[in-house]
Amino acid sequence: MLVREKKARPQAWPERRETMRPRWALPFHAIEWLWDWLAYGLSRWAFLEVLEYASSLSVLVAVIFYYAEAGDRKKQKHYQAWQVINTAQGKGGSGGRIEALQELNADREALVGVNASGSFLQGVRLHGANLLRCDLSAADLRMSDFSGANLENAELSSANFREANLKGAMLRDADLAGADLNGADFSQTELSGLNLEDADLRHADLAGIRYEKLKSVKGANIAGVRNAPAGFAQWAIARGAIIRETEP
Repeated sequence: MLVREKKARPQAWPERRETMRPRWALPFHAIEWLWDWLAYGLSRWAFLEVLEYASSLSVLVAVIFYYAEAGDRKKQKHYQAWQVINTAQGKGGSGGRIEALQELNADREALVGVNASGSFLQGVRLHGANLLRCDLSAADLRMSDFSGANLENAELSSANFREANLKGAMLRDADLAGADLNGADFSQTELSGLNLEDADLRHADLAGIRYEKLKSVKGANIAGVRNAPAGFAQWAIARGAIIRETEP
């Protein structure tokens, strides 16, 4: 708020005129003297002070309404994000889904059952996301981040997870049949009931996994897997896994 100070009463014109030098500047001094009287009058007008208070109050009211409507704005933002995801369903490409998914996850919105099969989501960052029963089959998820995410019962068959971060993810009863997992980080993941049939696990990091409850590794390529627990290779080969260094 502006600070208004009451001005001192200006001199009368005869007194003011006597102090003015040089004489040729008298018209300019006269104009200045008129402005002094105008400023003096306005400084004593209470109505202007009321207007200043009203202006400050309007700003305060606007701030209150802004925060009061924050919840509605967030709902609208989430609605628009879901609209992007659902409108692009069944289509290739990103279609704005990367940003929409990341925005929803950043606001801790559950992504349960989301369908983005066949989409281009390379590099998507969904750390800790709740993707229970989602469908990302045949999606391009190279170099993505699903660390700590809940992918239980997810349909991930034929998805491309090359160099993806799945560290600490929940993959219980998920389907990764035929998926490209070359170089992916599976360390500390929950793999109970996971289907890895015909998956490409070359150079994947398997540190700390419990492989005994895997549903299937038949045809899975385990060439060059890193940090695999003791006995994993023998166990997997006995159940139909293969070791092939190059693409078939």
